Amino acid sequence: MATLQYPNFPRANVLVFGTDAVQALLPSTLISQAEALLLAHRLEDVADLAEQQRKRLQSVLNSERYEIDELRYVNQRLGFQCFTETLFEDAGNRLYEGELDPRVLVSYYPELRGALFSEEDTVDIMAGVGEHMPPEDSVDDIIAQNLVRNYSPHLSPNTREAPPAVELRNVLSMTARDMLESYLRKWRRKLAVEGNGPYVQAMRMVVDTVLAKLHVATGKLPDLSALVEQPNALVLSEIEPVLVTSRHIDVLCKLYKQHGDDGKLLDAWSKLVDGEWTDASVQNPLDRIFHLLSDRKDRSLIQRWMAWLVKKDSDRALKLLLSTMPSKRKADDDRVLLEQIREANPDAGAQLLEHLVVQRRSTDADLHTQLASVYADQLLSCLSDESTSKLWRAKASSYASGRSESSFISYFWSTTPDSETKRIRLKTALFLQGSTLYEPETVRTRLSAHAKVLKLELAILEGKLGNHRSALSILVHDMKDSTSAEAYCTLGGEVVPAKTAQLIGERSGLQPWAALVTPLAAPGKTQKPGAAPMKRQKTVDEDVKKDLVMILLEVYMSGGETTADRTAQLLNSQAMNLDVVDVISMIPPEWPLRILSTFVTRSLRRTLHAHHEGQIVKAISAGQNLAVAEMTWSVIREQGALVEEAIDDGADDSEDGDGGEKLGLELGERVQGEPGSFNEKVPLHDQFSDDAAAADGDASTVDINVTPSSTARELLDGLGQSHSDEGYDVET
Repeated sequence: MATLQYPNFPRANVLVFGTDAVQALLPSTLISQAEALLLAHRLEDVADLAEQQRKRLQSVLNSERYEIDELRYVNQRLGFQCFTETLFEDAGNRLYEGELDPRVLVSYYPELRGALFSEEDTVDIMAGVGEHMPPEDSVDDIIAQNLVRNYSPHLSPNTREAPPAVELRNVLSMTARDMLESYLRKWRRKLAVEGNGPYVQAMRMVVDTVLAKLHVATGKLPDLSALVEQPNALVLSEIEPVLVTSRHIDVLCKLYKQHGDDGKLLDAWSKLVDGEWTDASVQNPLDRIFHLLSDRKDRSLIQRWMAWLVKKDSDRALKLLLSTMPSKRKADDDRVLLEQIREANPDAGAQLLEHLVVQRRSTDADLHTQLASVYADQLLSCLSDESTSKLWRAKASSYASGRSESSFISYFWSTTPDSETKRIRLKTALFLQGSTLYEPETVRTRLSAHAKVLKLELAILEGKLGNHRSALSILVHDMKDSTSAEAYCTLGGEVVPAKTAQLIGERSGLQPWAALVTPLAAPGKTQKPGAAPMKRQKTVDEDVKKDLVMILLEVYMSGGETTADRTAQLLNSQAMNLDVVDVISMIPPEWPLRILSTFVTRSLRRTLHAHHEGQIVKAISAGQNLAVAEMTWSVIREQGALVEEAIDDGADDSEDGDGGEKLGLELGERVQGEPGSFNEKVPLHDQFSDDAAAADGDASTVDINVTPSSTARELLDGLGQSHSDEGYDVET
């Protein structure tokens, strides 16, 4: 709705005063002249009149405000008159000269206006102009009304269906749009130098948005791109559906960037990738998505798009996710993210699970069990390939038939050609050996159907379950891998030694998996490249080691004479952990004596050596005790001692006197038949004085307290002997 602005009244220079009235002689004003000419439909004369007034005002340094407003009024009246008569080019020029608010003209183009402004929005319009504005709602209605007025009923059947009328209507519509475009271009240049007030900003939004729609409708893509790249006030909600419909997605993406709407920008690129939208000017939309997410590093945004990205490029998607994933995350968050990615791409889910467990060192037992199941599925998938199955069977057969001193896993790694299946099996073996959080029983159940091929994996699982006899039987009898079997006993139940795992990891690029079984480097040594191990170097209990060696010995013996040589080697190498009596009782009587000769000889020699060593140590200790006693004798003797003895109940009172007898004895002297008590912790002279010797002697306990002096203690320290209190106290 418009707010009417009334023009100023003309000024009179001559007034006539009558008895009952005042009359004024008014000059002919610009407005009155223009109105008269418009009423006579002399449009060219009105244009000449306005042009003369414009030149006159330009020649004057200071023009009156009302004169400028009158000229604006005339131009607007003439412009709307031309607009009504479909003289669109003249209408646009006159309306611009009259500085008509562009929103008023845009209101006659509802298909371009959209929701830029509503009926509640207002603009200022002069009263005379508002009264003569076209009453039609749109420019199309103005054109139709003009055709009816000029050509009806001369065109049949009517002005809407007659071909000449239809063609003329189209031409007039194009002319009207061209006029509007030219009009808005002029206003855009004018507004560029205006201020930034609310009124000006509102006009800029309308001008830029409608002008962009006109460029789209007319296919002027360079003009549209120039408009977008320059500072603009485009209303995104208005121009967005127009650009989508016209498939100008590149321009739309530029607008999204300008408005900082990353969500809509990613959505537009994703639709281009999916083929829902097409625009040849947008190159590599998927790469743009990855670059934008990498630059923003918005974890919530990345996680929201991750399920879609893993469907398109799982490797890059996971790399992007892992680069922004915090070092400390809740296990529940990991599970939720893992489930989302797994639903979108199972392979990507397996890679993420592998990263969480192997790289991030997750301690979630459920994730470890899931990864173990994934590795089991991958092994079974490898075996489904006939060529892989034959290759693995051939490797097991060739190793069992030979006499290799290396373990089976080392043999498999060194002789098998590099392939993804080889990498999968090595990763599985290292993980099954290194992880202590998964459920071995579940994995063993899944792999048991291929026990003839996956003997190594089953041996590891049996060891995890504590079935040592079964694990050793697989290693010795099925795989012929005595090296791993003996290492199994030494390491307390591990099939893959740490050094072997580390070597395989370094040579095959599997350091994170090898670190699961590789202990930490010793203090002061540099850690080798790779992920940090999950556990420190462990020590094997000697009793456990002895039990495992005995089990291995029984397993060897169960193989009969075919394993006699390995039995002899085990006896010789593990003699420290075997009892000769137990071993002799286990050896079958038909086995040759050479198997036991070396073991028995070494055991007897070791027993005799231990006996002689004990005698030597005992003799040395006795000699040291005598030397110390001899050297401390004089020191303790110098300290002196006071001996108090109990009075014999059966003795004569006359012999002992009234108060008993007190004897002062030198150290080393004994009273016949009386025990002595020495306590070197209490100084003798501090506890007993000369007065104590004269006291009553009716005590019932004799205490001899001896305290070595500082000189004696220094002497003992110099000899390297202990000067503990033991050996000096005798209780009576």
